[in-house]
Amino acid sequence: MTQAPTPTADTVRSIVRSLLKEVRDGAGGPGPEVRPAAAVADPATWWVGDRHVLRLAADRDTAARRRRELRLRDLVRAHVPVTVPASVARGEWAPGLPYTLDTRVPGGSADEHDVSAVGEADLAALLTGLRQVPVRAAEALGVPRTAPRSLKALRLAATRAAERLARADEFDPARLHQLTGPAAAQLAAQPGTAVLVHHALTGEHLVVGADGRVRGVLGWADAIVGDPAEDIAGLARAVGSPAAVRAATLAGYGPRPCLRGLWLARCDTVLHLADALTGRGTAATPLPLLRDRLRRAWEAILLERVTELRPEDEAGGDAGRGREGA
Repeated sequence: MTQAPTPTADTVRSIVRSLLKEVRDGAGGPGPEVRPAAAVADPATWWVGDRHVLRLAADRDTAARRRRELRLRDLVRAHVPVTVPASVARGEWAPGLPYTLDTRVPGGSADEHDVSAVGEADLAALLTGLRQVPVRAAEALGVPRTAPRSLKALRLAATRAAERLARADEFDPARLHQLTGPAAAQLAAQPGTAVLVHHALTGEHLVVGADGRVRGVLGWADAIVGDPAEDIAGLARAVGSPAAVRAATLAGYGPRPCLRGLWLARCDTVLHLADALTGRGTAATPLPLLRDRLRRAWEAILLERVTELRPEDEAGGDAGRGREGA
């Protein structure tokens, strides 16, 4: 298979010049500044001036996901109240490898700005909107259906990882004892609860204003149909467990999916930090960010102290029982 070229600043300038020629009918001038979007994990993402972002697919798998993402964003936009980026131009920068020029959503990331109480309501509206997206319509676009993860298996893996973190003086493994084996089994995903899941609600994908409002959500390429607790877990890692649980509760989720999301996040952050410290991880996420995610996910919440799960607790119900208040 032919190796795809590596996108460079010259590649981006060539695309931008071509787009400007189409839009401006050959107007001269150097055009807007282009620079790598260093805050974004994807190295083929570039700022174009102050108003646009250019994203280039680097391989065939990414190309397929990007094409699906464009269609999914159009579907999602009618259901969520926050801004979903819109594509203003698209094409191919190499054979079979597409690019898309998107509008830039004004604001910073959730790693830069704290989410306010009103911002938590924005997150609640996001989760509510994702539940309202017709699952069949999403699957018709090629969004994959993914089975829920086993919290029992994740707990066992996190327990081993916590011992590695303890040897590095990074984490007290006794904290994981709060999640017992029976509790992990009780927090298994319930059947019939699959919804559209963003599946990448990281701090860099949440656009937050200086006022703490959530202005937009980026990064829809990894969306799945599956366990809504995955997005609650993403929010716990990105904005902290108390804010994530408050948002999920406002969206109508009961104690079971909230606590499941909480423990998915906690186990994940232990595993990710341990893998990074021992060289087992494949992602280039900086250690300070991994430590921040672990800290946020392990913030104490009132719900886990006052909730006694019962078999009738539904994934989307009991929103009034055990409301998060810490």
